[in-house]
Amino acid sequence: MSSSSNVQPHDADDVAVYARQGLGASLGLQAPFGLLIVDFVNGFADPAQLGGGNIAHAVEATAPVLAHARASGWPVAHSRIVYPADGSENNVFVEKIPGMRTLHEDAQASAIVPSLAPRAGELVVRKTAPSAFFGTALSSWLTARRISTLFIAGATTSGCVRASVVDAMSWGFRPVVLEDCVGDRAIGPHNAALFDLQAKYADVRPWSDVATQL
Repeated sequence: MSSSSNVQPHDADDVAVYARQGLGASLGLQAPFGLLIVDFVNGFADPAQLGGGNIAHAVEATAPVLAHARASGWPVAHSRIVYPADGSENNVFVEKIPGMRTLHEDAQASAIVPSLAPRAGELVVRKTAPSAFFGTALSSWLTARRISTLFIAGATTSGCVRASVVDAMSWGFRPVVLEDCVGDRAIGPHNAALFDLQAKYADVRPWSDVATQL
């Protein structure tokens, strides 16, 4: 995590404990690279629906990352939350967040934002759980393309992004959370999630730092 990071620990003592226990080692950048964009759909980009906070800014910041990935020939995957309109796949997640019942296949709220719309050859996984890996073909798709480092953007930082990062690491990928390309409806959970992800599961870096190194 760079010195320009906006991630703020809750207490200085937290930093000391993590440092003493050796948390937060860097994973670095190891090719081949891939990009995962988690749930940047209209409903999460709209504060009147399921969004708010800094999500709109994160969507905007992801556009040049996606352009770079495409120009570089990286595999690109997107995820959407999609529940059948008949309620046949409603689960505990949708019980906890009833507003997601509106995220049907053809619903405007469930569509990926136009500025990040998938192109032919890019994977789009439909999910009914927080992680983009849970119950989807994402892991096998990335493995078939020999991905080592997986750059991750999306929403929400403390929810589906965090779950996807933990699963990416668990599957053996090297997650790099693009700090300016993830957003949450509230900044407190956003900062707390980034602090924890950097300590335990991923590198958290702004895209500008990554682009310079690449």
